[in-house]
Amino acid sequence: MFGFRKTLDIVTLFHKASSPASLRVVTLLKQASAHAAETATEDQASDHRVQTEHAPSSRREPFDLNITEDPPTSDQLQTILDYVGTPGIPAIIKGANTRAEALRKFRESHDNFQRPVVVDWSNGKAIAGDKESEILKLLNQQSK
Repeated sequence: MFGFRKTLDIVTLFHKASSPASLRVVTLLKQASAHAAETATEDQASDHRVQTEHAPSSRREPFDLNITEDPPTSDQLQTILDYVGTPGIPAIIKGANTRAEALRKFRESHDNFQRPVVVDWSNGKAIAGDKESEILKLLNQQSK
């Protein structure tokens, strides 16, 4: 009868306003967020089983979009590096190929953090750059 509402997943964009790629990602994320919010009614927001049983490729549940021009904290950066793994490090930190190198370069200058970076904290995924298809794929993955 009474259901608990699931807290919204948090998706963060580490943004740079002067970057055309970052501006494209802002637009993409805002559209995806608005589209997810407009399709969820009060009943749907608490129970998506019917939707996902009949439409496995259904849209993502609404999410909390956080756009920031601040660099990540050291803890956030370590988490992002975990999400992308060693092959993804050069796309996150300029001139770094290893985790230790990335952390050192980030401490030296936060400018070494390359934006845009989209992070889905709830699903443990991060995408660097403006790869629209990868970002949409990330957004359409449902948290379990």
